[in-house]
Amino acid sequence: MIARNTRQKQVILNILSNTTCHPTADWIYEEARKVIPNISKGTVYRNLKILSQSGRITELRIDKSARRYDGNGHNHYHLKCENCGNVFDLEIPVRKELDQWAAEKTGVAVNGHNIEFFGLCRGCLLKINRS
Repeated sequence: MIARNTRQKQVILNILSNTTCHPTADWIYEEARKVIPNISKGTVYRNLKILSQSGRITELRIDKSARRYDGNGHNHYHLKCENCGNVFDLEIPVRKELDQWAAEKTGVAVNGHNIEFFGLCRGCLLKINRS
């Protein structure tokens, strides 16, 4: 069964395609209310789940306190800043050879990987270096 492309889904996709902040569902809900004032949190959560399951967005579990969402459909890595808490795309090539390496070392079939980096973002590094 193919899910309908509803107005709510389209608004959520537009929000995610116009931000790089990897927002939480609550942030997306607040932004969606600016376009559809009567949208419910349940509708946002349900559509995020559907969009994630269909591969149109990525659900990130990099943040222990809340799931975050990414509208960038290309396979890429992320960094969570341990100072400010923001999540950033890392503009480095995905190492596809890791899949084959892991499969060879373990004897399992690897279809892909997800690596999350933790450290300090450029903004926080600049603040630390200035003090």
